[in-house]
Amino acid sequence: MRKLITGGLAGVVLAVSVPAAAQNFSDGYKFLKAVKDRNLNDANKYLDEPGSVVINSRDLTTGESALHIAVGLRDLSWVAMLGNRGANANFRDNRGATPLSKAVQLGWVEGVRALIGAGARVDDANDSGETPLITAIHRRDAAMIRSLLAAGANPDRSDNSGRTARDYAEQQGNSGPAMTELRRHDASRAGNAGGETYGPR
Repeated sequence: MRKLITGGLAGVVLAVSVPAAAQNFSDGYKFLKAVKDRNLNDANKYLDEPGSVVINSRDLTTGESALHIAVGLRDLSWVAMLGNRGANANFRDNRGATPLSKAVQLGWVEGVRALIGAGARVDDANDSGETPLITAIHRRDAAMIRSLLAAGANPDRSDNSGRTARDYAEQQGNSGPAMTELRRHDASRAGNAGGETYGPR
């Protein structure tokens, strides 16, 4: 009889402890899940709590932030909402990649423009030293290259191997999309510099 009672109590303890463990997820975890599920009501619930700091929560597995997740979903409305709520547009995941780096890798020009508008730095490199512009050149993505150059990306910043975006563009050939965009960019800068005047008119 005592064994039956003991066994019964153990079953009760186990039944109670499972839901309790499920409730131990942090607000940051639950906020990131809400973003993944595009559940705006739940996301706002955690963001609106007094003293909330969940906006820049980090996924324990990937190191990604809510902005990384929104970029992965290619959802401009979530990128805009998170940016307006103060999300760090230069947050780095476990590989040193920012949300902007991820958007470039996806070829998502609209997302790149939105992130730059939210304060993303165009020359922030990942752990291998690869800048967003270098990524765009590897992808031979002319529209992305054009957008990054227009936003001030530096084609002469080198990665960890010592190669620059310009070096990689040259490897693809003088008539390739990358070199075409770089020449256009260089010509535009030269034209702007040549148009400057000084002194009285």
